[in-house]
Parts: sequence; C-alpha cells; structure tokens
Amino acid sequence: MTAETVWSGKYIKVIKDGTWEYVGRARGIQAAVILAIDDGHVLLVEQYRVPLGKRCLELPAGLVGDEDAGESVLASAARELEEETGYRADSVESLGFFHSSPGMVSEGFTLVRARGLERIGVGGGVEGEGITVHRVPVAHLAAFVAEKRAAGLGMDVKLLLLLGAGMLADG
Repeated sequence: MTAETVWSGKYIKVIKDGTWEYVGRARGIQAAVILAIDDGHVLLVEQYRVPLGKRCLELPAGLVGDEDAGESVLASAARELEEETGYRADSVESLGFFHSSPGMVSEGFTLVRARGLERIGVGGGVEGEGITVHRVPVAHLAAFVAEKRAAGLGMDVKLLLLLGAGMLADG
C-alpha cells in the first residue's frame, strides 16, 4: 500500500501506510538540536510543552524551514541558540542526523555542536515561548536532572546524550 496523508496542519501531518499510522513534519520542515557546552557547563532550556501538559527540560532546539524555506540547518541552529539561550556560537557543526521516535514519528533531527559561546542576551525565546535558560555544570548534570524530575518536569529523551556515560557505569 502507498502512504496517504490523513490530515495535514501547518507543522505536522498524520500518515497511514497499510496498518501503520504515524506523524511526520509538514512542508519538509526539519529540526535542529543544539549541544552547547561552555567552560564545563551545558546549556539547557525549560519550557511548557502542550502535549505533556507541563514544563520540560531539553537541549535547545528549533525547527528548520518553518519560517524561511531556504535556511540551512546550521544557520537555523545558530539562530535558535541565540533566541532560546542568549548565547552566540563562533561555530556550529553537524554531528549527524538522528530519528527521534521511529516507531511513531518519521521526524528526525540534526544534532549540532555549538562552540565558542558568548553571552549576548538573556534568551527566553520569541514572544510566548517563556523559555528558562539553565547553565549547568557538566559534573552536576545528573543531580540537576534528578532535581528537575522530582519537581515534576518532563525530560526530553535527548538528555540521555548527556547522561549516558553515567548510566553505563558499573556500580
């Protein structure tokens, strides 16, 4: 059977392919997720996520091509980093493309590493996003995440990138 779009909105579409039903991005939109580590600290953002009904702790991220169809992934990642965190990067590089939840969503994201960070503003995102910026010492990351989880925040699965080594340790 051929995949058919059951419903399409501005940002997402629902697709049926045989017995499979899944969600994808509309209009060729992609996502960029930014790993920004500065002087032993990682930049995280916290914002309300409607699907979860609560605030969520995440790596900075944003959509590519949602407003400017010609914007590159790297340019979008640099722009989103500034908007969300108030930090500008000297350089951004792609670390590869990853699929976020391949059993339910066709969307993936490009993981981008931001280097040479300089604080140029307060961040917080664009109007209405209400983003809180956290600059967390890498050495205290696991405790910070545990504290935020205990406070009821949602945890973005991409945080496993930062917690992985500690989770794999014997002991």
